[in-house]
Amino acid sequence: MGNNFFSAQNSPLTAEQAALLNQLIGDLSPEQRTWISGYLAGLNAATIDSVASQVAATTVSNTSDPITVLFGSQTGNAEKLAEKLCTRLTEAGLTPNLCSMSNYKPRQLKKESYLFIIASTHGEGDPPDNAEIFHEFLHSTKAPKLEELEFSVLALGDSSYEFFCKTGHDFDSRLHTLGGKRILDCVSCDVDYEEEADAWIANVVQTLSQKLTTTAQSVSNPLSIGVANNNVASTYSKKNPFLAPLLENIQITGRGSSKEVRHIALSLEDSSLSFKPGDALGVVPTNHPELVAELIEALGFSSGEKIANAKEEEISLDKALSHEYEITTITRPFLEKYATLAESQELKELLKEENRERLRKYIYGRELIDIIQTYPIAGITANQFIGLLRKLPPRLYSIASSYQANPDEVHLTVAIVRYKSYGRSRCGVATTFLAERIPEDGTVPIYIDSNKNFHLPENPDAPIIMVGPGTGVAPFRAFLEEREFLEAQGKNWLFFGDRNFHTDFLYQQEWIAHRKSGLLTKIDVAFSRDDSRKTYVQHRMLEHSNEIYAWLEEGAYFYVCGDAESMAPDVHEALLTIVEKEGDVSRERATEYVRDLQQNKRYQRDVY
Repeated sequence: MGNNFFSAQNSPLTAEQAALLNQLIGDLSPEQRTWISGYLAGLNAATIDSVASQVAATTVSNTSDPITVLFGSQTGNAEKLAEKLCTRLTEAGLTPNLCSMSNYKPRQLKKESYLFIIASTHGEGDPPDNAEIFHEFLHSTKAPKLEELEFSVLALGDSSYEFFCKTGHDFDSRLHTLGGKRILDCVSCDVDYEEEADAWIANVVQTLSQKLTTTAQSVSNPLSIGVANNNVASTYSKKNPFLAPLLENIQITGRGSSKEVRHIALSLEDSSLSFKPGDALGVVPTNHPELVAELIEALGFSSGEKIANAKEEEISLDKALSHEYEITTITRPFLEKYATLAESQELKELLKEENRERLRKYIYGRELIDIIQTYPIAGITANQFIGLLRKLPPRLYSIASSYQANPDEVHLTVAIVRYKSYGRSRCGVATTFLAERIPEDGTVPIYIDSNKNFHLPENPDAPIIMVGPGTGVAPFRAFLEEREFLEAQGKNWLFFGDRNFHTDFLYQQEWIAHRKSGLLTKIDVAFSRDDSRKTYVQHRMLEHSNEIYAWLEEGAYFYVCGDAESMAPDVHEALLTIVEKEGDVSRERATEYVRDLQQNKRYQRDVY
């Protein structure tokens, strides 16, 4: 790009600043320039109160052009961002319509002028539950031509998974294929999504304000439009976690179990934090000190060496690798950057699209330390290495207690991850942090991550069926505590499964007590290693096919929590089989029945 965008004469920049800015802009792609524009918008929040009120008072939106914001969300992050976008658009004097994909009428699509989609990717590249029907419609022959539509997509995902942000990319590609025009390119966000998402939101507001407002002043200061008012009371979040004192750390699997599961209780006293059954607790962990030391040694660095972190602060390398960066999981973006620096043809070959399956197998069971030791880079600096890493993401755990029953506490059920592979001992970052690195008088950095898509029915008399093998039973412990506290009259049926009855029956005494009191109407268990025929929760469901269907016909809510890769699909298949058999309907009709349950929030899943 040969043009100079800025000079000392036509901007408030000095000649040196203008030269530096021109050099930077010339090296950026359109997508990168878009991101930086939005990022600068976020930094300009200090004057938002006066600007926002002025904009709202003086702008007039073109109400003949509808603005729709759709979200597809499994755990609630996409929904929160969609709400945030709508708030910013409203502050800018525009009138957006906010809608979950599960409630959106597909026939409305051809009437849209401006459509903004925020969607997460679930499992192996699948859309979240509340986006399935819309995703299917959009990719069917029924989808209309959309030549009059302008759109943009924000895709949420996790780069440690093979199909990173696939659902968002699906929506972006399909809308374009149908004739839609991109207002902004699709933005892909990793687990640490806030900055990129805020930049995209700011760009959406700026672009729409320029298109749809009639007052020159509304676009004369675009960097002030639609930015959050930061002058609000501080709340605890992953960037500002509450330090919760440890109350209990008890192993609840028996001697001889092949697993170590712990019940963790933390104090919320004086935090003002609250939650609902079904919400998750975010834990902000630190990396294992032995792994940090081994990594620094393998790279030939010094632990006290100073580096510039993501916040442009100068801190020790040891502190940065302990607290700020992911140093275990191999992601494709890391591998791509590392392969370039290492000039490794072997890694570059592995990263080719046709070798996707080989790459998946290679990554499984390995960590960053394996890559560094196998493909060393001579002369790499500490700052270069830090630049390859993503931020250390918090870990989310289903809350295993009721706030109303235990207002000053929050409980977790945590399976501790330890295994060996490729001659090395491995351990889970957050699970071993909780299990062995918090002293008795220590604290755990936490925050509440609400999940609107996994809550008890508003009607306390509605029956519920809960399927939660292993630690997936955690939220159902909270459900029952809540229903007991509220003296709810609805029936409760639990399906629990694990490996062995004598060592792995988590919270056994509590379930027995609830069964005796009548709170737990039914409990069915499956222990897969107690005999040669492996029995799982879906098998117990099929054994009680008639009664499950009767409960559903009575208005029961159906909940599933746990493993997304095998258990959840197997339970879903069992549910379809039950409806097909007991309802005496075709598989197609059974599928519609189950989708109706999902749309009416009577089939909810918290799977991972």
